[in-house]
Amino acid sequence: MKSVPVRQLLVTAVLAAASVSAMAQWKPDRPITLIVPWAPGGSTDQVSRVTAAELEKHLGQKIVILNQPGASGSVGTKNAMAAPADGYTWTAGGAKDLGTYKVLGMLDTSASDWNLYLNVAHIAVVGVNADTPYKTMPELLAAMKANPGSISVATAGVNSSGHSAIESLSRAAGVTYKHVTYDGGAPAAVAAASGETQVTTQLAAEQTDMIRAKKIRPLAVVGDKSIEIEGYGTIPPLSQFIPGYKDPINYFGIFVPKAVPAEVSATLNKIWATEMVKSEALRKYAQSRGAMFAPMAGEEAQKAVFPAIQSYAWTQQAAGKAKVSPDTVGIPKP
Repeated sequence: MKSVPVRQLLVTAVLAAASVSAMAQWKPDRPITLIVPWAPGGSTDQVSRVTAAELEKHLGQKIVILNQPGASGSVGTKNAMAAPADGYTWTAGGAKDLGTYKVLGMLDTSASDWNLYLNVAHIAVVGVNADTPYKTMPELLAAMKANPGSISVATAGVNSSGHSAIESLSRAAGVTYKHVTYDGGAPAAVAAASGETQVTTQLAAEQTDMIRAKKIRPLAVVGDKSIEIEGYGTIPPLSQFIPGYKDPINYFGIFVPKAVPAEVSATLNKIWATEMVKSEALRKYAQSRGAMFAPMAGEEAQKAVFPAIQSYAWTQQAAGKAKVSPDTVGIPKP
């Protein structure tokens, strides 16, 4: 084997180190577009704006939020996919949604196609219009059983977090409902608060203000752990009323195509590892909105989001709503 001169090895090492250093110092030279594929005011919009403001401090460039709701988040996500992979167009949302678009026949993409930069985990809550007679979760479940398919439930549409929540609840409790869809979680929560629908199962972040204003009465967290909402108190878990009930955590964040230049990914990875993990603005947002502070990136993020993707994909398969079998697109049955 021909030996490599020591000088050549040293030059190669220096060039490699310089390359890594350059990647870690990417500075965008124009504004970045962050496509939020849901309506203004919803959970994705809220946390994306907080996160963008934090990122601007470290990137030295403006991040422009562009709301593009439609087709359960797939319209805005598709536009981010179609944009040049130069690091200047990102999208955002729930990783569960991103990971199941292919199963539902909406978009040909998977979570593994993206660099995930998670910020919080949002929790779904069963909330009812304050003027309804339902004071407790057992009362609502009894009404749903007595009146199959007639209790109206507002969500942000098929594949939204609210839809995932009510589908999971209905299967666990053996009930049916009347699905009423909106372009985002905020409009869905407003619909329940105004009496346009009786119930919403959207995220706590989207219902918080209306819960504090006593327009929505929260009955249960769609999960097995209670949450605290400032200005209201404790909301009990659904597992208290349906023994053994569990629902995987749905993480939210900013999604950047993996095809972007390496220095873009390296820079964002570094910001997440050193800055976002200690962001007080993001932590305060989570505390005020019944969410969980959860900055993660890289393989850690991919592993964290998979249980919710897997659970929802197979729930939709069992319900006959999947267009593509999950096991054919890398999502084995749990």
